[in-house]
Amino acid sequence: MERERVREKEPVQKDQGKHYEATLRLNAEARDRAKSGKIVIKANERPWYQCRQGLIRQYLSWHDMEDTAATDWSCFVHDVKQHSGRHRHQGGYNLFVLEGKGSTEVDGQIFDWETWDLILLPVKPGGCVHKHYNKFAGKSAQWMAFKYNTFSRVLGSMFEQVENSPNWKGTDK
Repeated sequence: MERERVREKEPVQKDQGKHYEATLRLNAEARDRAKSGKIVIKANERPWYQCRQGLIRQYLSWHDMEDTAATDWSCFVHDVKQHSGRHRHQGGYNLFVLEGKGSTEVDGQIFDWETWDLILLPVKPGGCVHKHYNKFAGKSAQWMAFKYNTFSRVLGSMFEQVENSPNWKGTDK
């Protein structure tokens, strides 16, 4: 029986440890943020804004709100005036109805909701196309969304705007 001893390759010097050091730094930053970030986010600290989907107040966002203790969550309120835009993304969102009555269309099927109900957007291949309606135009119909972004990224982070909210006056870009 013959054996050949194979020597392991030497690590490349120029990037040696670069990825590992970046991982250590990012983990330390996340721990610091969890320790020192805001625990309570006041509504008056977060303005309403009109976007293609509707009127939104963003409380948490993984990509542009770094002042909170939560790092991997998105949380926002949607005030559905008439109806939202229609869009497609992977499910896994939990929408808690704060006030009003309305319905949500998911892949062509209508689901009615009212204050204190919970809307669960389904996880499915290709995501789900959905749109939200206010049953009584002129009255408030609001829900708050909770999204765990790590889950969303694992599922492919797909997002597509299919139709704009009727209140959107901006450009699509």
